[in-house]
Amino acid sequence: MDNLSSSDLKSILHSKRANMFYLEYCRVMQKDGRVLYLTETKNENQYFNIPIANTTVLLLGNGTSITQAAMRMLAQAGVLVGFSGGGGTPLYMANDAEQPIEWFTPQSEYRPTEYLQGWMSFWFDDQKRLEVAKTFQQARLTFLQKIWSKDRELTQEGFNIKDSGLLQAFERFEQRTEEATKQSDLLLTEAQLTKYLYKFASNAVQLQDFKRQHQSTDKANDFLNHGNYLAYGLAASTLWVLGIPHGFAVMHGKTRRGALVFDVADLIKDTIVLPWAFICAKDNDTEQEFRQQVLQAFTDHKVLDFMFDTVKEVALSYHKKTPQNKKVKSS
Repeated sequence: MDNLSSSDLKSILHSKRANMFYLEYCRVMQKDGRVLYLTETKNENQYFNIPIANTTVLLLGNGTSITQAAMRMLAQAGVLVGFSGGGGTPLYMANDAEQPIEWFTPQSEYRPTEYLQGWMSFWFDDQKRLEVAKTFQQARLTFLQKIWSKDRELTQEGFNIKDSGLLQAFERFEQRTEEATKQSDLLLTEAQLTKYLYKFASNAVQLQDFKRQHQSTDKANDFLNHGNYLAYGLAASTLWVLGIPHGFAVMHGKTRRGALVFDVADLIKDTIVLPWAFICAKDNDTEQEFRQQVLQAFTDHKVLDFMFDTVKEVALSYHKKTPQNKKVKSS
């Protein structure tokens, strides 16, 4: 077979890409025009192909290494690469060891400009930034209601969107979001809803005495951490494609360089990651089984499309179109 170059690959829109990979104890390399990972076993070495043209995010965990040639091909295919600890969390820093989210982003001179321009046209105005944060929060709730109402698996597991307590929590969330006068009000309202959803989910799967602890070792907390970092990968990919830097957050504050990643990831975390973390913990699934379930749910419910559409709609609603230059007749 003739060697392939990245220019030979068919372009797939990032919002339509199907794959996210978490790898550990292997070596990622370029071979015959493809990106492969090599696993070393006692009796033999095995190569596996990574379909980079259809991949959004590559997470490299414990015991991994990657070659310069492989990084070049991944960059040309627009794949985000992050180094993480075991199980995909925590995400170690690519550039700055003090920031909670950072990725190796492919470098290209041909990123779109209109989305960043639109974002900047409102971002320095506190009131406009608050309104965008409210838009994000409403979009987040609408997406949750839509997915939970039509997902039969979630319904069968006890996630009944018509539950009276749940409906009251949604109503409070919408009211307090509308009445918020600053970002801290929105963060408090968000935290209250998520806390209720934890309680609702733990009751649905009959998981007693659950408490959210990021450093905990129980499966529900581990799966929540793992799934959240997968959502961060999709959010980072969305922002990179649209050319919006991660520091221009609308919810999580102006002092955290990766905060906009959190804002965008929050659009889908409660909808997808939260319920499946509890369901898979109840079923005593492995980390790999949980990851496969969450990634399948991401694909089934087109979460990347939703992320892209939400961010683009907000940015373009503030983007000022410049008038076309008039032709000047030569004298």
